[in-house]
Amino acid sequence: MNDGRRTGRPDVAVRADINVTSLVDVAFTLLVIFIITAPMLQGGVEVDVPEASVAPITHQDEPFWVTVDRDGRVFIAETEVAIEEFESAFPQLLRAAQAQMVYIRADSLAWYGRVLGVIAIISQVEGIKFGLVADPRLELR
Repeated sequence: MNDGRRTGRPDVAVRADINVTSLVDVAFTLLVIFIITAPMLQGGVEVDVPEASVAPITHQDEPFWVTVDRDGRVFIAETEVAIEEFESAFPQLLRAAQAQMVYIRADSLAWYGRVLGVIAIISQVEGIKFGLVADPRLELR
């Protein structure tokens, strides 16, 4: 009589264990790689903008970014420029990019005189609007 078992072999218990140690190691390695590379994928110059009660940026066109870091260095997009070069080249770059709006990202610890100088240069270009970028302040209710 055959009851579905193989004959000639003693009954061996089936073991349904899966060793996931190597899978967990790979997952943690990928997580660490992602954590390290994610800030680099952001792009832009890293600055700590101040907090304020602001609305999110909703401009339709690609914005034109000017950044002042805490050391007073000025960046157009991600390219560092000397303040003298910024003053002479900025109007030409705006015309070439056909930008209508300029966003100024200044570090909260940046030298106020440098930020004001950048604002003055931008405001001299006719037909250009500009805005200061800040992190939204969390309102406590």
